[in-house]
Amino acid sequence: MSSLQATPKETFLADYKVPNYLIDTVHLTFDIDASSTRVRSVLAMRKNPLSEEENTDCVLDGEHLELVSIKVDSRPLQGNEYQRTDKSLLLSSLPDEFELEIETLIQPDQNTALEGLYHSGSLLCTQCEAEGFRRITYYMDRPDVMAIFTVSIVGDKQLWPIMLSNGNMQAQGQFDDGRHWTRWHDPHPKPSYLFALVAGDLYRQQDSFTTMSGREVSLQIYVDHENSHKCGHALMSLKQAMLWDEQTYGREYDLDVFMIVAVNDFNMGAMENKGLNIFNSSCVLASPETATDADYHRIQGIVGHEYFHNWSGNRVTCRDWFQLSLKEGFTVLRDQQFSGDMNSAAVQRIDDVNQLRTMQFAEDAGPMAHPVRPASFIEISNFYTVTIYEKGAQVVGMIKTIVGAEGFRKGTDLYFERHDGQAVTTDDFVQAMEDANTVDLSQFKHWYSQAGTPVLTIETQYNALLKTYTLIVNQHCPATPGQNKKLPLYIPLAVGLLNRNGQAIPLQLEGENSAIEKNTRVLDITEQQHTFIFVNVDEEPIPSLLRGFSAPVKITMDRSDADLAFLMANDSDSFNRWDAGQKWLINVLLSLINDFQQQRHLALPEGLIEQFSYVLTDENTDPALIAKMLTIPSENYLAAQMAIADVDAIHASRQFLKKSLAAGLKQQFSDIYQRYSAKGKYQFNALDMAKRSLKNVCLSYLMTAEDPMQTQRCLKQMKQSDNMTDTLTGLALLSDQTGPESEHALRAFYEQWQHDRLVVDKWLTVQAQSTLPGTLIRIKGLMKHPAFSIKNPNNVRALIGQFCRNNPINFHAKDGSGYQFLAEQILVLNKLNPQVASRMLGAFNSWRQYDTERQAMMKQVLTDIASQPDLSSDVYEVVTKYLAEP
Repeated sequence: MSSLQATPKETFLADYKVPNYLIDTVHLTFDIDASSTRVRSVLAMRKNPLSEEENTDCVLDGEHLELVSIKVDSRPLQGNEYQRTDKSLLLSSLPDEFELEIETLIQPDQNTALEGLYHSGSLLCTQCEAEGFRRITYYMDRPDVMAIFTVSIVGDKQLWPIMLSNGNMQAQGQFDDGRHWTRWHDPHPKPSYLFALVAGDLYRQQDSFTTMSGREVSLQIYVDHENSHKCGHALMSLKQAMLWDEQTYGREYDLDVFMIVAVNDFNMGAMENKGLNIFNSSCVLASPETATDADYHRIQGIVGHEYFHNWSGNRVTCRDWFQLSLKEGFTVLRDQQFSGDMNSAAVQRIDDVNQLRTMQFAEDAGPMAHPVRPASFIEISNFYTVTIYEKGAQVVGMIKTIVGAEGFRKGTDLYFERHDGQAVTTDDFVQAMEDANTVDLSQFKHWYSQAGTPVLTIETQYNALLKTYTLIVNQHCPATPGQNKKLPLYIPLAVGLLNRNGQAIPLQLEGENSAIEKNTRVLDITEQQHTFIFVNVDEEPIPSLLRGFSAPVKITMDRSDADLAFLMANDSDSFNRWDAGQKWLINVLLSLINDFQQQRHLALPEGLIEQFSYVLTDENTDPALIAKMLTIPSENYLAAQMAIADVDAIHASRQFLKKSLAAGLKQQFSDIYQRYSAKGKYQFNALDMAKRSLKNVCLSYLMTAEDPMQTQRCLKQMKQSDNMTDTLTGLALLSDQTGPESEHALRAFYEQWQHDRLVVDKWLTVQAQSTLPGTLIRIKGLMKHPAFSIKNPNNVRALIGQFCRNNPINFHAKDGSGYQFLAEQILVLNKLNPQVASRMLGAFNSWRQYDTERQAMMKQVLTDIASQPDLSSDVYEVVTKYLAEP
């Protein structure tokens, strides 16, 4: 950062103070226009009786606003009666209760940051979480200030025929000049980050849902008219989520209408604004020919996630942004449960853990490591992270494991009852769990305050004479930035024991009168070291550890490949079956990498092909689970397993393993591909998804042979498929091949789908992920393509983000061209959309993990970014932490 630039201010949890003033009601009037929107706010305010501050000044947040007027109790204030900066408005000498009226002008069409009110295509829409409302009007823009909102919107009926806000519509009407108006009222107090407004010419698809108390709720999804046929899946997902939340958590919806609006330009996935959810269009729109199984599944989960926020986030919200995981971690757990119940629970768990291990473990090991409840931040937008969301979900999930499913429901019921209408903390959530279950979770709360991924080192001993089996468990957590010393954590370790026939061994600990009835038991790890002795164990068992991934930890243990193969074939815990296979493959790959580095002959270990043949042809196993077991760990995950990541060796070894498995199992792959290629109308359900998943994994193996027959098979699938899952698989596999078929496929795909923005994003992603040489040159060319706009976050994520995060062999090119390319784009985005710019920096998170030459090149581009004048606080915070000495 330039020495002339002021260092952005850091905010600390320890400095939290209650607000000096409270806002009881808010009346907003918007006179909307894309170039200049007039906003009039009328706030009923009063001093906060809980505030101990002697200073009675009232500070309102506000950015990028043109102030027109201020009135206190209808009296206009003169310029010398308030103080204004580029970020705030300060009022002094205020009465204990007063009405504050402020009028501002804003420019939605100049708002490229996509925070506050902005112009997206033909729409005006808002994004206020975390601190976007201050770009609309001056306000106490913090989550612990909760008020009842009434919103009036006035606009040209031809331009803005649909005008929406939170809550229920109270009234609407029309003026003689062609303008019309709507008034919305939300009876539930909410913080400003949950405010929403949408205006535009939209198609509306409607349905209804009858709640468990018999109320009928109108369900409405708004999309661009050309997408009117793509709403059905999101609407069905919403109804599924509403019913599931009633049945699983006893939560009923509380307004007369629930609305979802699809927006093309959006920084996030979706936003849970009370009664008016605003979604990235990629998280709403689906039809078989344009959306993949992964899209359908993602839409279902995100619709559920945002709906579940109505209680875990809206009715009970977070006191301050350090408590972000209070709403996000809990709600991610809820949407993961929901998706598992709607589809395959085993596959859902594998996907969730895979994401955590690949992304969050890397975050915990990097310079941006932070606790689930951070202690400080410069920009809160930088903490919408996999730690807050995914690790936060695992932390809440551990509480559920500790108190049991019934106890967890008792705890959530008490939490909602006790704190409805309040802004609270993670401590309040844990307290409700303790009070509902008479359990002490004081040590468990270290999970919220300590960063890093704990490691459990496990040793075993079998005594044939005494028939005892001993587990010795040690825990430790590596140092993270600002936290060199770690306290022992409360870790629930789920275990099972198998005999050599694959049968469960009864679990009886020393001192117990009998074995428990279940084949899995949870061991409480609370000290640095624990010893557990199982008795009446007739033979040396094979331990199945961390079943269901009962805690977000790493396990270190000497295990033979034979034991891993045994668990892969026999473990009754589906997650551990998959995990054993992954660990075996990692062992194989690390050995191959070492051989490659030493220029030795590469060969697969004995028994690997036979074991995978057994898995592939196991008719008693869910095809979706087989597909997961056949998926080789990613290059990024393999890099994280090495002290110094060798990009070239990882890529070469992984390619060798896949080609060798493909050659050894060619007939089985071909047979299964044929078996699951049966024609039939596309359906989104667990069984059909499983079959498509396994079929396409088989095709990916077959395509490694670079056989013209397989290329034609792939091309045929791409051209003749009636669903985007199979079409896109074919295109992606072809894009990794040299030859005319690849270019023909890419050209034909674009010509067919060029008018569908979301499908074109897939086209961009396929090319960004190609491992062929010259991919960066292609990407630079695509940035000049009419289909790409650097102002559109979806475009940026599809092309630049996918290249830098999911194409390591090209991003980490030896000449540093990938690093230079990303740095250039970050500096462009820094001026347009700082949130997206800082997220793109995430590709450099593990820069110290690579060889000396690559480290030097990455450090140089990071230093270049940091030296730029006018660097946004979003980018500044991340880049300075990346460059800080560990």
